[in-house]
Amino acid sequence: MENITIKAIKTEEQYKVVMQQIKSLWSCPENSPEADLLEVLSILADDYENKVYPITALDPIEAIKYEMEENGLTAKDLAPFLGSRSRVSEILNRKRSLTFTMAKKLFKGLNIPAETLLSY
Repeated sequence: MENITIKAIKTEEQYKVVMQQIKSLWSCPENSPEADLLEVLSILADDYENKVYPITALDPIEAIKYEMEENGLTAKDLAPFLGSRSRVSEILNRKRSLTFTMAKKLFKGLNIPAETLLSY
């Protein structure tokens, strides 16, 4: 194993080098020095990615609309989770906020992540 200097990733070029190193270590044996190096490099790459390419939380209404589109659901289909078709319309048009109970029902019934539904 060649000597690799471990340091924070501050540029895109450094990130690319680290990603090549990660790729070369990907199939290393578990519990080996290479596996330890892979873990450290992965942590550094993840830190850089989170700083440079942050992922913002999904909007709960957009997540509901996405589920509707993906599963061919209508406002009528959401009524059991939100109360009524008029309530569904109010929620989807942002005239009324989701309640905790609604979010819980959507989480259980449609498998929309709770952290997404509660991120408003």
